[in-house]
Amino acid sequence: MGLLIQHGTVVTAEKSFPADILIERETVKEVRPGIPAASHNTLDASGMYLLPGGIDAHTHLDMPFGGTTSSDDFETGTRAAAFGGTTTLVDFAIQARGTRMRDALDAWWKKAEGRACIDYGLHMIVTDLGTSGLEDMDDMVREGVASFKLFMAYPNVLMVDDATIFKALKQTAKNGALICMHAENGSVIDVIIQQALAEGKTAPVYHALTRPTVAEAEAVNRAIAMAEIAGAPVYIVHLSSEDALNQVREARSRGVPAFAETCPQYLLLTIEELKRPNFEGAKYVFTPPLREKENLPKLWDGLKSDNLQVVSTDHCPFCFEDQKILGKNDFTKIPNGGPGIENRLQLLFHHGVNEGKLSLNRFVEITSTAPARIFGMYPKKGTIAPGSDADIVVWDPKAEHLISAKTHHMRVDYSMFEGFRVRGNARQVFSRGELIVDSGKFLGRPGRGAYLRRAARGGAWK
Repeated sequence: MGLLIQHGTVVTAEKSFPADILIERETVKEVRPGIPAASHNTLDASGMYLLPGGIDAHTHLDMPFGGTTSSDDFETGTRAAAFGGTTTLVDFAIQARGTRMRDALDAWWKKAEGRACIDYGLHMIVTDLGTSGLEDMDDMVREGVASFKLFMAYPNVLMVDDATIFKALKQTAKNGALICMHAENGSVIDVIIQQALAEGKTAPVYHALTRPTVAEAEAVNRAIAMAEIAGAPVYIVHLSSEDALNQVREARSRGVPAFAETCPQYLLLTIEELKRPNFEGAKYVFTPPLREKENLPKLWDGLKSDNLQVVSTDHCPFCFEDQKILGKNDFTKIPNGGPGIENRLQLLFHHGVNEGKLSLNRFVEITSTAPARIFGMYPKKGTIAPGSDADIVVWDPKAEHLISAKTHHMRVDYSMFEGFRVRGNARQVFSRGELIVDSGKFLGRPGRGAYLRRAARGGAWK
C-alpha cells in the first residue's frame, strides 16, 4: 500500500501536465493520470501544483562568523526550510586554517546529526591547501562532498590567493568536483573600507558603499579566467549586480562552462534598506551587499535567459537585538548575513510567476532542478519521475500569505521581507514520502534528514 496524490498538476522543469503521483515508501513509483486508488491512501490535490521539493544550494546553519554564530542550527533551519517547501539543502563545512578538511567534515556532520529535519549535502570551504590539501579534496569527493567554495574576499579570515584558487580548479579538473567562488576583490575592498573608517563613516550603509559592483565584476572575470585556464567549470555564488552578470554572460556566450546563482534579496531589495534609521539598516548587512535598484530587472532577465541558473538564499541569520548590534559603532563588526530559507519559493512564485517574469517551469528549474543537476543530486532529487525520491510539494497557487517575523519559523527576530504579501504557498510537503508539513503544521522530526553523498561530474560538467 502506498500514497496516491490525485488530481493535481505535476510541474517539472520541462512540462506541466495533469497527473496522479503514486508514492511507495520513500520513492515515486508512478506518475500518470488515472492511477487506480486500489488499497492506497489518497490525497486530493485538485487545483494544486505538484512540485519537486525545493533545493537550497547555499545555506549557513550553525556557522561561526565575526565572533558569534548564525542563529539557526540544523534543527531550526531545516524545519523553517520545510515550511517554505524546501526539502533539500547544501550547507558549508569550513576548513580552519592549518587543519585537514576531514576535521571540518566531521564537525559539520556532528552539527547535523540528530537535528536535520530534511536531507542535506555539504560543500567544503577551502582556506588552506597546505601540503595535503589536494589529496584532501579527492578524499572529500569520495565522501560525497562534490563541491568546494573559495573566497576572494575577507582578507586574513577566509580569503585565499589566486595560486590557491588555481590549484583547486586544476584538482577539480581531475576529480570532477565543482568550485564555487565568492567573487569580490577583497584586497581592494579592504583599502576602501579602511579609508571609510578613517573618515568616520561607520553606519551600515557604508558596508554597501565600500563594496562597489566593479569589485564584484573584476573578481567574477578573474575567477572565470582561472577556471578557463584550468579546464574546469566554475560556479559564482550569490551574484548581486549587472556588472558581475555581464562577465558571466560574456563567458557563456563563448561556450565557457560558467554558472551562477543569485538570491531573493538581490532580486527584490535595494541599497535603500541599509539607510534605515536607528541602526535598522544593519538587518540588511550581508555580502555582497544590496545594490542600486537598476540592477534588479537585469538579474530577473539573467534568470529568464539562463545566464543565471539557480536562486539560493545564502541563509545566514543573526538576531538584530544581540548579534547585529555588535557593529553599532563600526559597520565592519556587524555580523554578515540575513535570513531567507523559509521564503524563497513564496517570493519567487509571487514576484516571478505571478508577475510574468518567470514561467512556472522555469520557476521549478531555478529552485529545484538546476541545483540538483549542477550539484550531483539529479534525478534522485530535483524532479518528479519514477525512481526519484518522493520529495513533493503540494503547492496552492491561490494561498495568501503575509511574511513576518511574528509568524515565521526561522530562529531570528526579524524578516528581511517583513510585510511582503505573497500569493502561492506550500500546503503539504513530503520528504522521501513522509508528510512533514501539513497546512502550516510541522509533522516531521529532528534527525530524520539524511546526508546526501553527491556525485562528481554533475551537470556543470555536461
